Amino acid sequence: MAENGEPQSNVTQDNMSDKSEQTIYDVVVVGGTAGGLSLAIDAQYGGLPLVRILESRTTVAFPHLIGERMLDVGFGETISSVELDGDHVVVTTNKQSYRSRSCLIANRGDNPSWQPPVPVEARTPDVAGRIVVDTLPEHVDELDVLVIGHTDHAVELTATLAARGARPVLAAKGMDATLLSPAADAMLRRLERERKATLLYRSIPDQIGEAAGLPMAFFNDRRTPDLQFDHVVFASGRTTPSAADANVSDAALASGLVWFLGEAEEGGPATAAPGASITDAMANAIFTDLERVARPSPAERRRRHTAAIDELREEHYNATITHFEPSHSDLWVLRVKPDHGDVSHLPGQYASLGLGYWEERIDDAVDPGLDDKWEKLIRRSYSISSRMFDEHGYLTDEGGLNELEFYIVLVPPTPDNVPGLTPRLALKRPGDRIYLGPKVAGRYTLNPVTNPSDAVLFFSTGTGEAPHNAMVVELLRKGHTGPIVSAVSVRQWADLGYRAQHETLAERHANYHYIPMPTRESDVPKKYIQDLVRENVFEPFGVDLDPASTHVFMCGNPAMIGIPEKADGADEGAPPVFPETTGVVELLVERGFTVDHRNEPGNIHFEEYW
Repeated sequence: MAENGEPQSNVTQDNMSDKSEQTIYDVVVVGGTAGGLSLAIDAQYGGLPLVRILESRTTVAFPHLIGERMLDVGFGETISSVELDGDHVVVTTNKQSYRSRSCLIANRGDNPSWQPPVPVEARTPDVAGRIVVDTLPEHVDELDVLVIGHTDHAVELTATLAARGARPVLAAKGMDATLLSPAADAMLRRLERERKATLLYRSIPDQIGEAAGLPMAFFNDRRTPDLQFDHVVFASGRTTPSAADANVSDAALASGLVWFLGEAEEGGPATAAPGASITDAMANAIFTDLERVARPSPAERRRRHTAAIDELREEHYNATITHFEPSHSDLWVLRVKPDHGDVSHLPGQYASLGLGYWEERIDDAVDPGLDDKWEKLIRRSYSISSRMFDEHGYLTDEGGLNELEFYIVLVPPTPDNVPGLTPRLALKRPGDRIYLGPKVAGRYTLNPVTNPSDAVLFFSTGTGEAPHNAMVVELLRKGHTGPIVSAVSVRQWADLGYRAQHETLAERHANYHYIPMPTRESDVPKKYIQDLVRENVFEPFGVDLDPASTHVFMCGNPAMIGIPEKADGADEGAPPVFPETTGVVELLVERGFTVDHRNEPGNIHFEEYW
């Protein structure tokens, strides 16, 4: 590092003039972008040792690569011209000139016609000032920042925010990893592995608005809740600069020795694709006099050696399974401890788990398109459960733990769906490695319960009881005095993974009541949770289903919940349209209950599981 704290090149500026006069570079890369760094690294791997990167700023996209890859970088160098001189190109900057066998322009050009893909409706100037394009806030330490984009540029912004101590979330719906540069693709994996950023590969907000004086991202997606951020940054669509913008002469452009990183245009200059290594066409055109090393793709390299899977696990996984207890062969309780970051969360929230497609399955199903995604992660979100009691028999304080507990059922394959994660998770045991997402999220929490004397009812199906386990314990730990009821509908007794803990809670706490409901046991009358509501079986527990003093939480099968929808073209005040099969929501609405929305608080709260 220089005395002023800025990165400096491996080749000092003092001897650069002498060296530039006697050195003929193999490649001069203009721009320390993710793509420029990737091409420089790839050129070195391809047998081209003399590669110089010229960057006009004081840093490159991913500074750690300079030392890791021994890159030769000139900082603060602005290109004045790129000329042809004999068989070489001469790249002149504000500091010196470089003679090279080729030049790659890796800078991105601005796109004046680009518009954010998401409508922004900020009502106040302060919030509007927190929603920007390409500009990072000055102070972001410990702040939540949403980046919207799916290109190298979006990855660069996300990495910079993480390096500055922010908690970035990248909404990258439409991202195609094959179109990212290798450096950007590797950075995404690094950010996930170190739990420094949350990646939403399939999500993008429908709208950016505001709530409580901060930007609010409205996703309108059951997989992604609406989230509030301190700042929102759009990563604009950048373009390949023109020859004029890069100060490339006509002779240099016609020589075939100058390449541009980006999308090829008809009649435009030669390009190298952002996600590609130095292509054969480019290499053959430029380096015919050099012996090149033929290299397989990264995927081919990995599959050729036996340590490929260990290498992938090391690259992607960031947590260890510390506990794996089957309730039966298809139902498990597991705990996961991350390598980095804390596990703080509110009862009811969820986190994401992931395993690679390279892992073995417990069944004989074949993942569609497995060859194309063999090296990728399968990620799924799961509500965080609770062990309920600590090793001394007291109610668990989840805030004092360094691991998260999950309650997961094996999903079998069907003709229409081949699940990827649970058939692989079924083969894992304590000590095995796994991926744990960095951001715990979700608004399905106890925040609406502000009166300790209110009745709180929890209705769930199957593993939908996971968030309720943590919520029940939290209420009891904090001395909630009102009645608490947990009703769990499953097929068989064996499907009640936490039955013993709930029965112990009910014995110790007079205001807690547990209703297990197996529907396929011969000695138990078949009833569903809807039947409990119709018959109001809660009166003996001190619950009269009064909407003024009762909160109902539901998680699991959508048919049990019965989520209403607005009819197409209906007025704002039109009544909701309920599903054909009556769910609990409809029964409660008939009693005067209201569904809880962010801007319209209610006393019916729900979380679907599929």
